[in-house]
Amino acid sequence: MDHEHYMAEALRLAWEAVADGDVPVGCVIVKDGEIIGRGRNRREADSDATAHAEIEAIRDACARLGSWRLHGCTLYVTLEPCPMCAGAIINARIDTVRYGAREERSGCCGSVLDLFSERFDHRPRVYRGLLERECEAVLQEFFQKLR
Repeated sequence: MDHEHYMAEALRLAWEAVADGDVPVGCVIVKDGEIIGRGRNRREADSDATAHAEIEAIRDACARLGSWRLHGCTLYVTLEPCPMCAGAIINARIDTVRYGAREERSGCCGSVLDLFSERFDHRPRVYRGLLERECEAVLQEFFQKLR
């Protein structure tokens, strides 16, 4: 499994979000070496507070598999998941989360708190810092242009 390849696909989706004026976050979900879910931040485009990349990818993967249980899946996301997305990851039973950039203001995989270490009935494995520089760069470029 080429983790950098999957994160590069998530980065491609993050760049797509920029075109709609959304914060550049992209996400893919992989099962058995195949991308089964894709998502990007669409909060601005859809005027929907829940339209985060992870939620979009989870919905896509569930529809593709015909199940809400995403056992055996790895989620790759360019930015550390927020509380809503961390909760969705737990509820979807995703086995592994790999993220790029830390989110110091709302990250729930260790930055603000770690929801995955709490006493929920499912605890995904978490790996931090995959293509971290590239994931940080897309965010920095986006926010610099807003200023």
